[in-house]
Amino acid sequence: MQFIAYIDEAGDEGINKLRDPDSGQSRWLMLGGILVSAENDRLLPSWRDEVLDLFPKKQKRDLHFRYLKHDQKVATSEVLATKRMGICCICSNKETLLDGGRYEALYGKKGHLYNYLTRFLLERLTASVAATARRQGETARLSIVFSRRANTDYAVMREYLEMMRDGKEKMRPVRSIDWSVFDPSDIRVENHSKWAGLQLADCATSAVFSSLERNMYGNYEPRYALTLAKRFIPRSHSILDCGFTLVPQRNRCPLDERQAKFVDDLVGSWRAPGP
Repeated sequence: MQFIAYIDEAGDEGINKLRDPDSGQSRWLMLGGILVSAENDRLLPSWRDEVLDLFPKKQKRDLHFRYLKHDQKVATSEVLATKRMGICCICSNKETLLDGGRYEALYGKKGHLYNYLTRFLLERLTASVAATARRQGETARLSIVFSRRANTDYAVMREYLEMMRDGKEKMRPVRSIDWSVFDPSDIRVENHSKWAGLQLADCATSAVFSSLERNMYGNYEPRYALTLAKRFIPRSHSILDCGFTLVPQRNRCPLDERQAKFVDDLVGSWRAPGP
């Protein structure tokens, strides 16, 4: 069984001056994507076009969530909620990295936080792919397509993943990437504007970002992600710490009342009545 994951990010890596409320770096960095079978991968351009057809005045055939108006974002989420794809999003609360010591020094370095979240994402994506294949008595393979970022060294990322694959880490992780379904050589880096899958990954990741990152008026917009709730991939009958993962975990992640309500609503929407 062949699967493809398209990956994009929302927010930035910077931790020197976090936004409060309308200037500075984002308080969250999110790395997320969509997971599709090889059969459905061929349908992604038509899914993207189905969304763009809702906006006949839009000149570019390039879907970028942040440039859509609110009503367009709602409509986009409603269309994507009907498609056979899985969503996985890793949400890093950068406030928790400001310890004045080890974490701040480590994740203040270029690429470190992005690669760390990549690891979290691949652990969950490969587990989902492997579980799907096992249920059908099959083997599986996962390919990854990243949206190109100017400040990301993908060669360094591959070396990092190869080090993990070869068991050269000093500390063994709680979870691990399932190397039976994925190899670092199965990574591609492409331009957002050319790939429908990357544009849909942008929509899914940005929808979650809007739910946890305050806008310039101090507000959140959870509607987009809640509309997509049934598409998040589960583990042990829950999307928490799988299709939707907070870093650090929920019990150690500082959330205000509205953010906490969004998390509860998202997890609850998946559970009742289920995907």
